[in-house]
Amino acid sequence: MEASKPTNRLRIAISGGGLAGATIASALQSNPHLEVNIYESAAQFSERGAAVGISVNGQRALEEISTEVRDALDKAGAVKMNSSRLMIATGPAAGSLLFDLAGAEPTLVVHRAAFLQELLKPIPSGSLHANKKLVKIQDAPDGEKGILLTFADGSVEHADLLIGADGIHGFVRKYLLGDNHPATDAKFAGFWDCRSLVPFEKAKKLLGEEYFKEDRQYGWIGDGAMLLHDVLDNGKTVQCVAAIFSDGNSGFEDSKSWKTPIDRKKLEDALATWKECPITQGIIDHFLLPEYRYSNLESLERKIGTKSLLLENPEPLAYAEYHHLDAPTYIKGNVCLMGDAAHAMTPWQGSGAGMAFEDAMVLQTLLADVRDASQLAAALQAYDATCRPRSQRVVASSRETGVILCGSAPEIGVEPDKLLASLATRWGFIHELDMKAHKAEARSLTHELLRGDAHGA
Repeated sequence: MEASKPTNRLRIAISGGGLAGATIASALQSNPHLEVNIYESAAQFSERGAAVGISVNGQRALEEISTEVRDALDKAGAVKMNSSRLMIATGPAAGSLLFDLAGAEPTLVVHRAAFLQELLKPIPSGSLHANKKLVKIQDAPDGEKGILLTFADGSVEHADLLIGADGIHGFVRKYLLGDNHPATDAKFAGFWDCRSLVPFEKAKKLLGEEYFKEDRQYGWIGDGAMLLHDVLDNGKTVQCVAAIFSDGNSGFEDSKSWKTPIDRKKLEDALATWKECPITQGIIDHFLLPEYRYSNLESLERKIGTKSLLLENPEPLAYAEYHHLDAPTYIKGNVCLMGDAAHAMTPWQGSGAGMAFEDAMVLQTLLADVRDASQLAAALQAYDATCRPRSQRVVASSRETGVILCGSAPEIGVEPDKLLASLATRWGFIHELDMKAHKAEARSLTHELLRGDAHGA
């Protein structure tokens, strides 16, 4: 099929219509010199999973992008987590408070699908293309600038820039790094988890009203695992997660599957030393097993057009946590990676979405200044140099934090004093980034590269 013809505007193609793709697409809408299109492989634009936490750096990045993009969080029903309260679940200190992670700017928790819908609303329908699975990327023919994108349906599109926002197992990363590069495929990070949603009032009865007096996230640190619960959907729904640090027998170590059925025995074995924790049995009995599945989520389902993970599956499932090894670059020619396609990470520091929003913020800043395709190379180099080292540091820190939060770090375990010392400062470098300075650094580097190119010419 003949490729679409280039236009006078720079044509930006985004592969992937999840939160990362929708955010960068929304961010670029205010630039009349850019023609933006999103290509989503699925039949419709959707997000799997229940809630996502938006850390303070992610919120600031959204604010830097635009007021409208930031407001999408509130319109989607984001709930403030005034703090995350960490409790000790096992050992001599079981049931005691470790500490509260609190800040002037609380984390926001929002349902993924609802947030995605709000992000997509300002984007013209003609720019949203579903059922577009990207299968080939190649340079445009001699005499033409840009790249050609071939989709599974045989259609071909021309673009000046492709932004790969197609997720942890995306096609664009394979193109950029190559099939055989050790960092191409995501690797099992050593954790698996179970997740569910339950109506708020029911959660209070099952776990205890004392844990819902404030909008805060609770995390229970114990031997080899962590239990977590928080509130979303404007306070109507509780998300619960049981996360387990693998002992080498999870079934995911040598598998490429990211989910597997789980039974009561596997959960009880994983939490065998958790009898002192007051919410353990409620988690096992009422949140994770099919005989206690929830039928009272109709209002949430009608609102967001999705079902909880439990309602989607006839059996409860365990999900592996994967992450990426460090890629040597996020760019290749007129192609770049962002979000999970660039730096998939474990959820232990709640930073996956925030780092994607930082990527979008920097890309928006740089592409706003690009007026000719010849300037794209400098902008992409500056993007890579600005965003890659920071995001890869967060990937490593997140896994290390998970090991600590599952009580599995050598010489730390579940000893309160050692946990306090190891955890107290782990979030600072993530949350305290100066967004304006971060953007200015990227823009300055672009200008420096362009001046170098001009002198070289």
